[in-house]
Amino acid sequence: MAVIDKWPGWIAKLPGGSVAMGKVEELLNWSRANSLWPLTYGIACCAIEMMCAGASRFDIDRFGAGVFRPSPRQADVMIVAGTVCDKMIEPLHRLYEQMPLPKYVIAYGSCAISGGPFAQDSYSVVKGVDTIVPVDVYIPGCPPRPESLLVGLMKLQEKIRTERWCRPGAPIVVED
Repeated sequence: MAVIDKWPGWIAKLPGGSVAMGKVEELLNWSRANSLWPLTYGIACCAIEMMCAGASRFDIDRFGAGVFRPSPRQADVMIVAGTVCDKMIEPLHRLYEQMPLPKYVIAYGSCAISGGPFAQDSYSVVKGVDTIVPVDVYIPGCPPRPESLLVGLMKLQEKIRTERWCRPGAPIVVED
């Protein structure tokens, strides 16, 4: 119940118990933010730090993102960790396109953000994963610490909780 206490008005005390109440959009955003399923795209040393974040010392499960998925069709967050080369552009974009909506991308490490130390001397290093797919959260560092991935996940959760995807008065369309 500690998570729900952040939003006053969600819990209504009734005789014999309590009921969670709120706007449908807020409830759905809360549930989506607390059940992130990351698709790992670990390429280099940043991927080792990402694995550490899933270990018992840092415990990424506390934030609802501990179920790393090997399939893009079951994931909603892509964590790109490491140096992206030209040969990886097409597979990375294909994996992103196969993810269901809503989908988010985290650029983890300076190599994923800007090409890192290899961007100047190599012709095949991509100068940032945001040239391939839209990035929602940037996590700098070379390599970034596992704690920074947890902070990045919390920032993504804040973004998801404040998303507006239901318009008041919009018709609900059900397709056969």
